[in-house]
Amino acid sequence: MMLVVGIVATALLAAGALLAVVRMERGPSMLDRSVAFDVLTTALVGAIAVEAALSRRTESVPILVVLSMVGFIGSVAIARFAAVEPPEGRRTDGTGPEAGPPGQDAPGQDMPGQEAP
Repeated sequence: MMLVVGIVATALLAAGALLAVVRMERGPSMLDRSVAFDVLTTALVGAIAVEAALSRRTESVPILVVLSMVGFIGSVAIARFAAVEPPEGRRTDGTGPEAGPPGQDAPGQDMPGQEAP
């Protein structure tokens, strides 16, 4: 019975990893590729866990922990890199004089050498 569960789990993990590789290849954005990388890392951790369960060995548990940490840190790094912050002084909630469209000066902030209307 344990062998059947291992085979089914391995087949599902392989299908998930294959679909993740396809998404990494075809993903239109960097965030799609990041999510696919997370899925691929999770499938790899799952495959190592299935192998450890089938062979009844605990030596691979530290490998699982390290691989999970590497996947998490990589995801956080990509998320921080992809996060777009507004320029300093410009508010995104639509309030304040700095909330105008980009490239348009706020009222009362004339450029040097220009006359106020």
